[in-house]
Amino acid sequence: MVSGAGALSNPYKCLRLEIKSHELATCWVSKYSGPRPKSLFGAGEGWTQSPSPTKPPVQALSMCSVDAGQVADPSQHGPKKKKKSGGSGGKKLSKAERLKLQKEEEDRRLLEEEEARLRAEQEEAERLEKDRILREERERLEAKDQERRGTEVAELHSLEENFSWARQWKADYRAHAKWEHYMQCDGSPDPAVPQEINTFISLWQENKNEDIEFVIEKGNQVLNLIEKLCFLLLDTPPNELMEKVIIQYQESILELQSLLHQKYNEATEHLLKKANTYADSDSGNMEVVIKDKNITFCIWGNLKKNPRFKNHMFCDAENGFDLPKTVATSDVAVRILHTHYDHISPLQHIPKLHLKVQAPESKPELTVLYDMKEEKEGEQKGGEDSNFVIEKESDGRKSAISFKDSTKIDPDENEKLEEESDKKSEIVSTFSGVQVAPLQVATDEKEEEIIGENVVDLHQFTPVGGVYLIDALKLPPQAKQIKNWTMVELLDAGLETYPYPPESEETEDATYPCIGVTLRLLDSVIFFEEPVVARWDSADKQWRTDCISDIKYKMKEKQISFDMDAFYTITLIQDAHLNMPYQSWELRPNGTDELLFTVVTAFAEVQMQIKGNQCMLSSIVVDGSEQLSHLTGKWTSPIDLTIALKKAGVNIFPSDYSYKYVCVNTKVSEYLKTDAVKDEDWSLYMFNGQRAQRLKISETSEAFSEDLAENTEFHSTLYHLIKDFASDEAIEKVKKTSCLFIDATYQLLMATRVLTYS
Repeated sequence: MVSGAGALSNPYKCLRLEIKSHELATCWVSKYSGPRPKSLFGAGEGWTQSPSPTKPPVQALSMCSVDAGQVADPSQHGPKKKKKSGGSGGKKLSKAERLKLQKEEEDRRLLEEEEARLRAEQEEAERLEKDRILREERERLEAKDQERRGTEVAELHSLEENFSWARQWKADYRAHAKWEHYMQCDGSPDPAVPQEINTFISLWQENKNEDIEFVIEKGNQVLNLIEKLCFLLLDTPPNELMEKVIIQYQESILELQSLLHQKYNEATEHLLKKANTYADSDSGNMEVVIKDKNITFCIWGNLKKNPRFKNHMFCDAENGFDLPKTVATSDVAVRILHTHYDHISPLQHIPKLHLKVQAPESKPELTVLYDMKEEKEGEQKGGEDSNFVIEKESDGRKSAISFKDSTKIDPDENEKLEEESDKKSEIVSTFSGVQVAPLQVATDEKEEEIIGENVVDLHQFTPVGGVYLIDALKLPPQAKQIKNWTMVELLDAGLETYPYPPESEETEDATYPCIGVTLRLLDSVIFFEEPVVARWDSADKQWRTDCISDIKYKMKEKQISFDMDAFYTITLIQDAHLNMPYQSWELRPNGTDELLFTVVTAFAEVQMQIKGNQCMLSSIVVDGSEQLSHLTGKWTSPIDLTIALKKAGVNIFPSDYSYKYVCVNTKVSEYLKTDAVKDEDWSLYMFNGQRAQRLKISETSEAFSEDLAENTEFHSTLYHLIKDFASDEAIEKVKKTSCLFIDATYQLLMATRVLTYS
């Protein structure tokens, strides 16, 4: 761009040339054709003369770069000096001019404030209008939901009749299995019959001097009976399992466990009486190792009493121990009995409050009223004949849950009851029989126990890999062979433990060396992290982590070593929630009444196949390799699969207390095609027991909001809400699905609770 600099009083006429590509560049063009002025740039530098007097004067050019905004002055070198500010021509403003400027500034400020006020009023009006529209739309949707609630609940009941039919089928199956067991006449007792189980226990208690091999074989039968009792406790519907039956089953389990442990001790005593017959040819000490599918039995007898003895390793079992010198010179035997099951921890809590569920023909409806007011005990006792009341105290308030059969209530009275409950700000819910169990379990919680220091909280942690009974035993008198007779001294005390540290008043303050132990972990168990070593406190009936030190892990070799100050019963503890929350989960249909259920956690990918009323573990992948090959490919019931995976260390089954230790989120998407699911296909749904709705927020939203998604409505059930967006193909599959397949899928979904812990 070229701009004129204006006429000057001297003969030098100047122009300013600005070149955009170089920010600013200035050049001075002189139209003076006379002699070169030395006073301008010195020595005529940068000037050119006209080549010919006949041609027009050639414009002489001199260029110099200056800063932006500066104009060169032909009278001096360098940029032009800036003028002083302070008004036009450097004159000061008069008082009148200053007042005028202040008034203009004030008027401008007032105008801006007025514009801001009007803009705020307009925004507030728009907000109120938007809230009014949203409120009216929500009221319309709520009214519409209320109108069709009865129809939706009736449709849901018709679908949930599948569960009642499945229960009836399983009841018939249990009765048939009971008859088949009776017809076999193999001498094994029915664990559900107290007379038979008591007879079995009494007869085995009378048998003495049984060898260890026979006890192990008979012990497998006992473990089978315990598994059947545990299965009955978990599989029997609540309406068929009364409190006295629960107590009976649990007492039978404890008696069988105690009997089996007693028999192991008797067999150990019988074995130690013949210790010299099992003496090792190299060391001269006794060594016996017996491995079975349920136990690993290792025992060492100190026959030589060598003072130089330090440690021993059972090579076949890869279990070992270090002994202090005082013990190495004593008549002592060391037993490491590894039971691959946990018979020490307290039994799982079974809810004692159960509800009656009617047959599907009567179409029961259970109305649940949460009343936050306190009720008198007399009123509660008076209603026990017709209603079942569960009461729970929380923060000084009580909530009563009353279950009634709708077939005995007049519809008008039921409507009045609902209207009164709405006025009292009560929450009214409608449940079918299948929904009672989770609610009942949640309301049957005990008061939180205070966990002491070094005590294992079995709500947060779980024993994995069985139990290691590490005992020091007194060697009994050995059998002596005299001619054709074998003489054995019998002791009334039976099998005696060797006290270490010694128990005496003189040694109370003395310190004794620790006992070193090396244990081999089971190949059939997965340890996702280094486990915690815990010992059993028989006095307080709890697992503790104290008195154990110098723990060393070799997880690749599946070996662990540590020191302990006495002989203890040991187990390995793992966090029960390390696989929660799940990273993702998927139900993929594979055909009619068949699907693949996949749960992906931070450590593993578990695939379970469901077909008909059975399921199996398809695969479990950890760090890119498949694990637990002994469990994969075997069809079983959902309950048996759940027990097997827990026992193997794969705990993807939350308990009633898991919400205290896991943060959760939820998303759902229908998926019937083989293509990958897009991010926009996922949706968040919320169901509070009364109303289901699709949320506007996404899984990645910064804050939670209950705002309803666009073009969606309220529904009384989650099924009807998803039905609005489901395809006809999906709805048709739901209607034609077998009741046994629905029940099996329901059991696994309830066991994993993927809708909550994802």
